[in-house]
Amino acid sequence: MSYQYKLDMTMMFAIHDALRRELERIARVTARVDEDPRHVLSTAVGWELFKKFLQVHHRSEDVTVWPVMQRELAGRPDELALLDAMEAEHAVIDPLLDDIDAALADRAAGLERLGGLVDTLHTGLSGHLKHEEAEALELMDRTMTQEEWMTFSATQRDGIGDYAHRYLPWILDEMDAARAASILAHIPDPLRAAYEAEWRDAYASLDLWGPRKGTPAA
Repeated sequence: MSYQYKLDMTMMFAIHDALRRELERIARVTARVDEDPRHVLSTAVGWELFKKFLQVHHRSEDVTVWPVMQRELAGRPDELALLDAMEAEHAVIDPLLDDIDAALADRAAGLERLGGLVDTLHTGLSGHLKHEEAEALELMDRTMTQEEWMTFSATQRDGIGDYAHRYLPWILDEMDAARAASILAHIPDPLRAAYEAEWRDAYASLDLWGPRKGTPAA
């Protein structure tokens, strides 16, 4: 029988799946031969959103999840080792975004470096998400209170800031209708109304993984 969470993990799994989806899109961009992938990726709205939402997600965990759990799990070395592993994985993954941006800006050798960096990001982030889902989420659920979990969620929302109108459509992008409807049912009425009236169509009109018009080639 699968573990039954007491905390609402709906958005956690949705965020993870959205990140996996974007990793596949990034890999396809960097494999392009019809146009310099440095130019496409460096100007793509999709890359901007991926970086923003991944960074907010990780920073929110670093600030509001791991410290709470470390305090509550003091004296339990196996569980603390898992938290250390989560933080160590963040510390490897997050700098890769800057490394990729540096390769995108490197006219001389950036193209040669880009593929390897994207492969490392794909492997590292995919592995981290799998590790977190397999072990850390259950430990979060057993350790954190509803109030602490709500603080984590609020910290993510605050971090998203001006990107709020992109976040929900980004989460629901390519999601099957039944699951999307389930998520929308838990969204506050004003946000759901904004999504249905404006955000969804505005997001759909974006060329997420094409170069922005008017940007110079790398």
